Amino acid sequence: MKLETTPKLTLFHCLNSFEETSSQIDGCEMKTVRMACSSMTKDIHLLKAFEAGADAVLVLVCPGKNCRHAEGGLRARKRVDYVKTILDAIGLDGRRLNIFNTTAKDKGSITEIIRNTIQDLQTMGPNPALNRLN
Repeated sequence: MKLETTPKLTLFHCLNSFEETSSQIDGCEMKTVRMACSSMTKDIHLLKAFEAGADAVLVLVCPGKNCRHAEGGLRARKRVDYVKTILDAIGLDGRRLNIFNTTAKDKGSITEIIRNTIQDLQTMGPNPALNRLN
């Protein structure tokens, strides 16, 4: 199923894991949700992003032990893994939700993550929940 519209991404991120620049979001429509810590990423917010029209959701967290709140990235990863199982169970494909360890200074890696997500959406197609809601 080919994606024929501009892909819609929602990006949840810690203050220290992402610094938005316009060149990073070329080729997609992106909504960013900035949080003090990625541990604030909640299951319901991830699911609501898909309900609101996101074709894919990304969660950017601080690398390993660099989290200023000790285990924020670990908590976020557990929630993302749980929501991926829900997405698979309801037919939305858990591959639409991903988590990455990043730093705001590493703009090249973040841009590559976004490009790879857009490329993956070309294969997966648009958010199938939107077709069901219409």
